Amino acid sequence: MELTPRALFSLARTTVETAVAVPGRVLDLLGAAESVVRRADGLVARTERVLDETEALVERAKVVTAAADGITADVARTARVSRELMDDYAPLVRQAHPLAQRFVADLSPHEVDAAIELVDQLPVLTKHIMEDVLPILTTLDKVGPEIHQLLEVTKDMKQAILGIPGFSFLRRRGEEKEEEGTA
Repeated sequence: MELTPRALFSLARTTVETAVAVPGRVLDLLGAAESVVRRADGLVARTERVLDETEALVERAKVVTAAADGITADVARTARVSRELMDDYAPLVRQAHPLAQRFVADLSPHEVDAAIELVDQLPVLTKHIMEDVLPILTTLDKVGPEIHQLLEVTKDMKQAILGIPGFSFLRRRGEEKEEEGTA
């Protein structure tokens, strides 16, 4: 295809118009690119802030996780001990349950008050038992034979008194006086 002067002129003209329009387009592209760069800078700044906040949240999450791990370990120990206690005491509780129900059902408020009063007096009672009663109990092994001797002497005296002449008369008379006093 051969180019005529007119076609050449038209081509030249289009080329010049395009060439003249290019710097404006380049400037528009540069403006758009500058806008994109500014927006990208803002986006980078926001991303850095979000990363900083995320890092802070991660650190807080680590602290919370460590605390939760400690609590979980405590709960696990508590559950293990509870399970052991339940295993150990469950048979006893099952056996004692009917007795405890009966005991509680039979308790009156008066009996509960009396039991509380007794518990309140336990220190005094314990002191008296330790200081007064136990020393006496330790001497009972010595007193026992002496009491037997006393009983034997009393029996001998009764037989001796019964052997006194006229004692039967005195005894009957005492019984008669006793009957008159009660009648």
